[in-house]
Amino acid sequence: MALKALDIFKLTPKKNCKECGFPTCMAFSMKVASGAVEVSACPKMAPEALAKLAAATAPPMKTLKVGAGESEYELGGETVLFRHEKTLVNRNRYAVKFCDCMDEAAVDAKIEGMKVVNYERIGEIMKPEFAYVKYNDNKDNFLAIINKIKDSDVECAYVLEVADADVAKEAVAALAGLKPVVIGANKDNFAAMIDVVKADGLALGVQGANLEELYTTVQAIEAADYKELIIDVTGETVKDTYVNAIQVRRIALKEGDRSFGYPSFVNVAKLANGDANLEIALSSVFTVKYGTILAVEDMTYAKALPLYALRQNIFTDPQKPMRVEAKVYPLNNPDKNSPVLCSVDFALTYFTITGDIEASKVPCWLMIPDAGGYSVLTAWSAGKFGGSVIGAFAKECNIESYTDCRDIVIPGKLAVIKPDVADNMPGWNVVVGPLESMELPKFLKEYAANH
Repeated sequence: MALKALDIFKLTPKKNCKECGFPTCMAFSMKVASGAVEVSACPKMAPEALAKLAAATAPPMKTLKVGAGESEYELGGETVLFRHEKTLVNRNRYAVKFCDCMDEAAVDAKIEGMKVVNYERIGEIMKPEFAYVKYNDNKDNFLAIINKIKDSDVECAYVLEVADADVAKEAVAALAGLKPVVIGANKDNFAAMIDVVKADGLALGVQGANLEELYTTVQAIEAADYKELIIDVTGETVKDTYVNAIQVRRIALKEGDRSFGYPSFVNVAKLANGDANLEIALSSVFTVKYGTILAVEDMTYAKALPLYALRQNIFTDPQKPMRVEAKVYPLNNPDKNSPVLCSVDFALTYFTITGDIEASKVPCWLMIPDAGGYSVLTAWSAGKFGGSVIGAFAKECNIESYTDCRDIVIPGKLAVIKPDVADNMPGWNVVVGPLESMELPKFLKEYAANH
């Protein structure tokens, strides 16, 4: 539980030196208690006091760093259950499942499949972030699959599920420097599994038959002074898994019990048992509640498009709207004769109108100025979108170099800004577009027929 301001004040040096930027130590303590300032901002705090305060004010869920290089990810660190309470911190990640029962052709196919889904949406790269490799009883094939993925040109982190400590040591050695997650510690083998991961500080996945067994095993591992943990909440059924995922998160965040304050792993592929549609549905459920790493059978666009969009919506600050880059976007292969359309950088607006423009099959240039990430009317009322903004951006991006056409289409709901746009873009014909995005295909087809 976080300390109160008075508790923090008792540990401060009480010198009011103002080196922290606050006039008094109490003012500083109040800011630390509210989470607005880090304890380390006080340069005169004693090391032992810093250690105590850092532990007390740390998030109820531990933050882990796994993977390496371009595939290094932060997991956990959450402080709330719901997005509307406060911004969620570290988005969950998706892993493609491999197992030692697979032949070489199947492994190659999955590796190629991981390369297919790799695209950008609102500044974020969407791809499968982990390869999840499960050990059953074929050590040689298990290690061969790990090496094959590592030697391929797929950039990913690794989750290894292996309860045999000796095999786990070999697998970890094969991935030296890549910081894989190692899942397989249980009530019987946790001491040996700690020895596998401790030297490199790897994340250790804890498994158990039920919540009680998970809890006691986690406590035993913590008593052995190891706390780089992930909890495998996968149960025998979907219901069991759902209950486990929610209970682990609630116990950590609402009851403040740090023994369950760790990221979680959900083997969705196991629960779906080969049903691709069920796998998408379950992945959506555990994206919301509360899988940190979700293992799926494979990643296709049919799975990626809904899952990554859902994840991006959930893990975006609700007070900071998603926005696209301010620039000129070519749609339907435009050329020097194509008209220019103009709209705002609010992501929802952008994706709505681009879909309708593409549906029209009319080549267009879409000019998106910086409008603060607001919708059309909100941006206009806030002074972020109008004739001066559009005119200034047209000069900045040199829109005249894109096309010889001098027609610019503005949103129909802002017909009022037509004279202002015309004043700021001399020589251009300002066309008022339709009121609704869904009317764009008809509007653009009629425009193309008349020009």
